[in-house]
Amino acid sequence: MLFNSIEFVIFLTVVFFLYWFVCNKSLKIQNSLLLAASYFFYGWWDWRFLGLILFSSLVDYIIGKKIPETSSQNIKRLLLGISISLNLGLLFFFKYFNFFVQSFIDSFTLFGAQLDFVTINIILPVGISFYTFQTMSYTIDIYREKIEPSQNLIGFLTFVSFFPQLVAGPIERASNLLPQFFKERKFNYEFAVSGVKIIIWGLFKKMVIADNASVIVDGIFQDYSNQSTGSLLIGMIFFAFQIYGDFSGYSDIAIGTSRLFGFDLMTNFKFPYLSKNISEFWKRWHISLSSWFRDYLYIPLGGSRNGKWRALVNVIIVFIISGIWHGANWTFLVWGSIHGLLYLPVFILRKEKDEEFTIISLKNIVPIILTFGMTCLAWVYFRSNTVYDANQYLVNLFASTGTTNLIFSTSKHLLITGFVFIGIFLLMGIEIYFSLKKKVEVTLNSKMLVALCILILFMAAFKNPISFIYFQF
Repeated sequence: MLFNSIEFVIFLTVVFFLYWFVCNKSLKIQNSLLLAASYFFYGWWDWRFLGLILFSSLVDYIIGKKIPETSSQNIKRLLLGISISLNLGLLFFFKYFNFFVQSFIDSFTLFGAQLDFVTINIILPVGISFYTFQTMSYTIDIYREKIEPSQNLIGFLTFVSFFPQLVAGPIERASNLLPQFFKERKFNYEFAVSGVKIIIWGLFKKMVIADNASVIVDGIFQDYSNQSTGSLLIGMIFFAFQIYGDFSGYSDIAIGTSRLFGFDLMTNFKFPYLSKNISEFWKRWHISLSSWFRDYLYIPLGGSRNGKWRALVNVIIVFIISGIWHGANWTFLVWGSIHGLLYLPVFILRKEKDEEFTIISLKNIVPIILTFGMTCLAWVYFRSNTVYDANQYLVNLFASTGTTNLIFSTSKHLLITGFVFIGIFLLMGIEIYFSLKKKVEVTLNSKMLVALCILILFMAAFKNPISFIYFQF
């Protein structure tokens, strides 16, 4: 069930009505309704995976309760190890098993040997990378004695499966989201209205920018060898805004939908394309994931406590694993490695105290443009089917012999390209405006709201809703 579909509008309306007008007198009933709605929402894709998320949740719930009950540190480590191994094991099997088997076969083929392994047609459960990380952080935080284990099974199951952020984040921490399931919730009109505004902002980014850009991007990347330099440049830039509009749009809709039910999720994006270096970019892009890797991988590896060189190794490890987290393809590993290499000079030369987010000014325009250009070049690997395709795309970008310009090939493509440029212009204009006001959340006024609604009405595709890119992760 997609956020940008009629089915979701009906689903959300029914759940909202039941939540506030039927179940509003009992917190337990409200949580039970949210749990049932979340499982229905998840089962809409494939009901068979409901058992998987329930099993994973129950194991972490039980282990979370057992860890504080034992005084033996060895048993605590064993329980934590079981939780981590189970979550990573499920993630590996469903997401990476065939990839590693095929890579193993291919490595022998290079030396002339033929191995006959049978791969399994494994269906990737939607959102498994997100909810496994969310439940892992729960048991790790209990082990670290940062939080107390939940004693309420319904509340915990709802925390894991909460439908607004279940399939593509933000990856919430139990310390932030879990307590909200046990506090009395009363309808707050202003909070709900702010949620609706954020939803509209997210729909604009998804349906006007990302979905229109996908038409141009798909055509260019599928036929990159025949495209002109200008067309390849447009394809690269459009994909940068496609994935930003798609993913941050999902996060906005998730945050806004949560507010309709009285919940406050963490901010996942803070105008990342206004960053003046890669370090700042990763403080603004997919914040819930980058902060997760910082707290549960970089710091446990030693962080920067063991000297500069060890810290550099830890940084590279984090970026490589972050790349692999995105998918079972060498392109994601290369993409993560590129960001790691781009991050190193900033890490080495940075001051003791990190600066605040970049303030838009004339002196920062060049660093911002350079940072955006580097992220665009890296996005080519993220979007391409193979590393070879990405390499050839970049070669053709700087030395193209192609003559095709997809954006001018038909009046339809020219119109869609115009829509995307208008969307990008408005997106960046609004983000620059709020950045200058030192705000990290877009708060739409009535004029902005009406304008975006009109754009969504006339420039978005309603007939065939396009899935969100990060659903595949």
